[in-house]
Amino acid sequence: MEGTVFTPSLEGMKHVKSENGEILTKPFLDVCKNILPVLDKFGAAMAIVKSDIGGNITRLETKYNSDPSKYEYLYSMVQVEVESKTATGSSSCSNGLLWLTRAMDFLVELFRNLLEYADWTMSQVCTDSYSKTLKKWHGWLASSTVSIAMKLAPDRKKFMEVIGGSGEINADMEKFCITFAPFLAENHKFLVSVGLDDMKAS
Repeated sequence: MEGTVFTPSLEGMKHVKSENGEILTKPFLDVCKNILPVLDKFGAAMAIVKSDIGGNITRLETKYNSDPSKYEYLYSMVQVEVESKTATGSSSCSNGLLWLTRAMDFLVELFRNLLEYADWTMSQVCTDSYSKTLKKWHGWLASSTVSIAMKLAPDRKKFMEVIGGSGEINADMEKFCITFAPFLAENHKFLVSVGLDDMKAS
């Protein structure tokens, strides 16, 4: 593998914003898609999170593909739903963007933990990231399921070797967190502005 598992996402992030500073739908979703292979390296521990992320990307992509010029900007599909009062539905794109952003928050937190706590096991890294991000939005059943899955996290040293490829893994991981986190913060800010940032899982 040329570079690290982060290389495609780092490249893609250069194109996420339009000239006028708005987040573009397709480039943003592509960055999210490009980070999914990292989750494969976790095996069973991340299967639930991965399918959740994949489902939300597909939902947003389907909407984008239905009218690429109308939905060129990421927030346009949410605005359409807010106007038609369908934003809070469980299969809405607004819901999809919210959960995709939360799952990405979890991943950024996980990568930060890997960078900061060299002595933590992979299971500790995952559990701490989960409790700081997704846990408060999940119901009891979802959080129990995820907590059990996190215990299946792979050996940390092996994991780092697998995702490292031929690149400088820590530098790329840090760059990913620093560059991607502001996009996620912007998503939350927008979702707060339309009153959608605090939806919980049913």
